Amino acid sequence: MFTQNRNTKKSEQNGFTPLFDFNEKKQATAEKQPSIVQTVPQKPMSVTELTFHLKKLIELNFDNIEVIGQVSNLTLPRSGHVYLTLKDEGSQLPAVIWKSTVSKIRFKIKDGMEVICRGRLDVYPPQGKYQMMVSGLEPKGIGSLELAFRQLYDKLAATGIFETSRKKPLPKVIQNVALITSPSGAAIRDFLQVLGRRTRRVNVLIIPVRVQGDGAAQEIAEAVRTVHRIALRQPVDCIVVTRGGGSREDLWAFNEEMLVRSIAASKIPVISGVGHEIDVTLCDLAADIRALTPSEAAERITPEDAELSRGLLQIQHQLDNMLEKRLRFCRDRLSFLEKQSALVLPERIIENRRRAVDLFEERLERSVDYRIQTAVQKFSKTAAALDTLSPLAILARGYSLTETVTGCRINNINNVQKGDSIQTRLANGILKSVVTEIE
Repeated sequence: MFTQNRNTKKSEQNGFTPLFDFNEKKQATAEKQPSIVQTVPQKPMSVTELTFHLKKLIELNFDNIEVIGQVSNLTLPRSGHVYLTLKDEGSQLPAVIWKSTVSKIRFKIKDGMEVICRGRLDVYPPQGKYQMMVSGLEPKGIGSLELAFRQLYDKLAATGIFETSRKKPLPKVIQNVALITSPSGAAIRDFLQVLGRRTRRVNVLIIPVRVQGDGAAQEIAEAVRTVHRIALRQPVDCIVVTRGGGSREDLWAFNEEMLVRSIAASKIPVISGVGHEIDVTLCDLAADIRALTPSEAAERITPEDAELSRGLLQIQHQLDNMLEKRLRFCRDRLSFLEKQSALVLPERIIENRRRAVDLFEERLERSVDYRIQTAVQKFSKTAAALDTLSPLAILARGYSLTETVTGCRINNINNVQKGDSIQTRLANGILKSVVTEIE
């Protein structure tokens, strides 16, 4: 106090009156700070009393601290709380994360992970142990959201959800689009403005949702399912999920596993236009087509009407050229045919054909007559030969042929008996008789 008054007087002598006396401030601050010596009674204490004083001292002096350590002895009970031990080369510190805090941690905690814990120290009197009550947790050297992004990416990539082979192409003609976005954001204005400038042939069905914050991922996933129910009643060519840019925290809804799986399972092609060009979400990777911005999503849906007009004009020119070439070819062909004699004097062709027919008729008659004469001569020769060999010619020379009435030739008297009927064939007839005697 003496030094303090002396300094004050010296300042006053120099014409300067101090607004603050720093020595007095330090002394007042020191008096306000709790002191274990002042609070601990001088009499002998029980274990509970000592533990209570230590608990008060620790909680007052270690109310907001950060501790770096390695996670070990990680325990995940069914209650939802997390128990772990932070350790380094020389010491260990028990820690607990209550269920309400665990739900806010995006990444998955694993043994061996280097983390930075924020929270306070607490003493558990029944066991006389102190532990850290963790209110925040971040991986050391990398952001918590970045780690959560990488962990979920590895998990989903192992299922093939990001494979290019499973992505669906856009229809060649798009007329009905379902737009899932916030109705009050800049993304919907940019999308509709670009789409309206490029074409008037696309119908847009807007599904309003929240695009950030708790519950946003569930709303967007439900909106995707709603579009599929609508598609049962009316056609929907593609789905556009979009929002404007923002921080990693703002865009985190598009990294939720529920939403990513919903987009990947969509039977309707999905275009993801989330954030700016540098922003990449898991929804972008799972969607069938990724657009860098909401405006590009509108451009990917359909070509510009002016571009279509140019394409149609080009096709029209090609058709005109093809028709003109075909017409020239037909004209040349017609000119060539007009010069042919068959078309100039067709009656000459008829006369020539008539003469040819007459000639063929004469040749045919001569050929038929010749064939008849040849056949007659051949027949006469064959008949004469047959007549020479015929048994009738023998009969004509005075011979006869005796047979039974059944037609069997009789060349031995043993072939007949007395009383049998026989017939004798002569040159000019048949004699029938009965055998009266055999000699």
